[in-house]
Amino acid sequence: MVVVIDDDTRRLEISEAILAKLHFAVAPFGSVEKALAAMQALRPEIVVAGESAVQELRGRLPADRDGRAIPLLPITPELADPEALIEALREMLREHTLEGLKAEP
Repeated sequence: MVVVIDDDTRRLEISEAILAKLHFAVAPFGSVEKALAAMQALRPEIVVAGESAVQELRGRLPADRDGRAIPLLPITPELADPEALIEALREMLREHTLEGLKAEP
């Protein structure tokens, strides 16, 4: 599950479409408050957020299933290209998975 947060409707729709095409379950939100309210039930693996939402999210993201902070991928101008977004998402998920494996006893 990927939560996408962006107050820019067009960027939100584009991010949602890209992630859905990659077969991710996507929950899009136009505001941080709505997303945070839903995240406890959704338990996303990663949060993809527009630049304006990133600052609001810092320190407020719930923990993932393993008790670690949910990874946050800011949508920067460099990630406007779908291929760049996909690669950044893959890299962040890889890093988060490796961190989880290192933490296991």
